[in-house]
Amino acid sequence: MLTELSIKDFAIIDELSITFNDGLTVLTGETGAGKSIIIDAVQLLTGGRGSVEFVRYGSSKADIEGLFTIDDPHHPIYEKGVQFGIDISTDGMVVLQRTITSSGKSICRINGKLVTLGILKEFGKTLIDIHSQHETQSLMDADRHIELLDLYIRDELEPVKTEYTSLYSKYQALRKRYRELSENEQDMAQRLDLLEFQLNEIQEAELVPEEDEELSEERKKLNNYERIYQGINDAYNALYGEQKGLDWLSLALSSLENASEYEEEISQKREEFSNHYYLIEELTYDLRAYLDNLEFDPERLNIIEGRLNEINRLKKKYGQTVTEILEYASKIEEEIDQIKNKDSHLDSLRRQIEEQGQDALLEAKHMHEIRMDAADTLTEAIHLELKDLYLEKAAFGVDITIKNGTDGEPELQGEPVSLQINGFDIIKFLITTNPGEPLKEISKVASGGELSRIMLALKKIFSKHQGVTSVIFDEVDTGVSGRVAQAIAEKIYGISSGSQVLCISHLPQVASMADTHLLIEKHVSNDRTSTSVKELDEQSSVEEISRMITGAELTDTTKEHARELIKLAEKFKETLRID
Repeated sequence: MLTELSIKDFAIIDELSITFNDGLTVLTGETGAGKSIIIDAVQLLTGGRGSVEFVRYGSSKADIEGLFTIDDPHHPIYEKGVQFGIDISTDGMVVLQRTITSSGKSICRINGKLVTLGILKEFGKTLIDIHSQHETQSLMDADRHIELLDLYIRDELEPVKTEYTSLYSKYQALRKRYRELSENEQDMAQRLDLLEFQLNEIQEAELVPEEDEELSEERKKLNNYERIYQGINDAYNALYGEQKGLDWLSLALSSLENASEYEEEISQKREEFSNHYYLIEELTYDLRAYLDNLEFDPERLNIIEGRLNEINRLKKKYGQTVTEILEYASKIEEEIDQIKNKDSHLDSLRRQIEEQGQDALLEAKHMHEIRMDAADTLTEAIHLELKDLYLEKAAFGVDITIKNGTDGEPELQGEPVSLQINGFDIIKFLITTNPGEPLKEISKVASGGELSRIMLALKKIFSKHQGVTSVIFDEVDTGVSGRVAQAIAEKIYGISSGSQVLCISHLPQVASMADTHLLIEKHVSNDRTSTSVKELDEQSSVEEISRMITGAELTDTTKEHARELIKLAEKFKETLRID
């Protein structure tokens, strides 16, 4: 959930910090007080399009920062963190930051790490889903309907979809290779010349695995010959010779031998010392032998330098190590063979593509069957939600069609189909609000008030499947009143049982449902306008709801009406808790 939001020098907001709670938070206030500006700030924080117009007049930049807390250890935010190399702590705290400068530059951070706007957006869409009377995002986007249906049946579909994705990736890789190999003769001839030149260059070098490391070690030894010789010679001279280390150790051994005749413990020490003495004596002989064999060969050093230069030249072109260069040579040797024997390879690829396509088609067909069954279940669930919102005469449907393919693609019932990342299904949510009228795309049918209710019905179904931690409704209740307004209020509260909900509303019915009621107010001081946010207690909330009812002076009657709305809301909440 969104726990804390800080805004500075944004539009008419000079500086604002808001703490949000779980459940339903309703933001109310006069038109123009800055309610939607707060939502604009959240949209920017989650990757929305920025503009210098958002920077408060006279300021150099606008800063927005949001703290999110994640309770679910399986939330997709953790996968995003791994994908983009951003540490998400085990306590589930995520901080998004967005700065827009007066020059138009946008600076984004996640948990303190600088990121691109695209990455910020990837994180944002897993945290917040924003709906307004003008922007209903994925629910109204037909291209996203297949994703929503798949989320609705995720547990059943996921294993099938995982298998399909693997098969589809291999299928696409084979088709890509076939296209590359089928390119025109001139391109293939040029490619063959290049590959043969590269392979010849690598083969002429006669590289040996790890040769560069061994040569570098030998060069290091030759370059430091004098230091190595001097060090070993000094060590040998310190140990061997009259009045040197071994002489004194020999004297010490003799002394212990004399004393050991009289004390058993000294005899043990003599034995231990004797072992060390002979080891050091042997090491001394080894140092002498090493010195005798140590020699400096300047010609060998020149050969090594030349060989390493040749290897480094190849590294710049073909790989970071000799092993990588040899692997590249093996790869292009295989490609050369494929080009030279193109026809036989194309025949082989065609067979592989056909086999892989049939395997993928079987899994796509399985997904299609699951989706067809789910479409009926989803339609029934949506109809129940629409009935609650007094759209009982509306009809909802899920249109599932098959994407037609071209010759050479897998066939289903004798017709080629086009396999895509999600299978071969094209899915659209359709609706009609008037009996007898055909089902059409949602965005092309409903009026403003109807669209709000349809969107809420869909949102109620999908909110628990989408995984977002917070849902924001920005005046989605515009154009409704009476019993419909009450139904909308109940539906919004129902959504808050599964996700944190922040709702900007002008409806007293919605405000009365609030677990937390925030009042947004605009002030003018020193000829500058600013916005403030205040959490209302029970009495203040009654007064604010009373103003929302009348839009004029407070009266005992309107206050009583407001209390009655709050009381009814509490009864409704109690029924949900019992359920």
